[in-house]
Amino acid sequence: MIKNIYKFQKLQKIKFKNESLLIEALTHKSTNKNFNNEKLEFLGDRVIGLILSKKLIDLYPSEKVGVLDKRFALLVNRETCSDIAWSIGVQNYILMGNQKKITRKDKKILSDCCEAIIGAVYVDRGYDFAKSLVLKIWKKNIDKSDITILDSKTKLQEYSLKNYRKLPIYRLMNSSGPRHKPIYKISVSIHGSKEFIGAGGSKQQAEQSAAAKLIKDKNIN
Repeated sequence: MIKNIYKFQKLQKIKFKNESLLIEALTHKSTNKNFNNEKLEFLGDRVIGLILSKKLIDLYPSEKVGVLDKRFALLVNRETCSDIAWSIGVQNYILMGNQKKITRKDKKILSDCCEAIIGAVYVDRGYDFAKSLVLKIWKKNIDKSDITILDSKTKLQEYSLKNYRKLPIYRLMNSSGPRHKPIYKISVSIHGSKEFIGAGGSKQQAEQSAAAKLIKDKNIN
């Protein structure tokens, strides 16, 4: 394990003063119920949140809070954190009690470990070092944060309220399939439009699908 810890630090250009913090950050609870990365993950989540929320405010000083919040959510969700963990090779160093081989599908394990590493860096090296690391490994995602990130339902709702002062009307058409894997069909319309039908494995997915079709038809930007 010591060799692996040294290799990880060398690859990421991090030198821990207290290497046991890094070991703790890489230890899954299946290995040790008392010594694992849960508390560092809890801390790292808050450190990442502070760093990235401040970065977004600096990048978009005139942005409304609602849009900033959506940009932030994309930067810190499980999908993003697990992708970042994978990109820096964390999967090769996680200590699992059952000797499980980590794959891209283990998003929670990867995401939690990524946050725990940031928590460990913060405790060991301080805020400025943690900030530099977060901004470095999140750089590609931060650079993409200028892309419009409003989902279809939100975009349609804002358009309808702005132009007609009315909410879009969603209607459940039907549901089919087994209970554990249902398919929903839901329609949506706004003032003066025809109904557009979307389908999905949840009502939310079906509503998003229907809203996206209406947006495309009316060329709503």
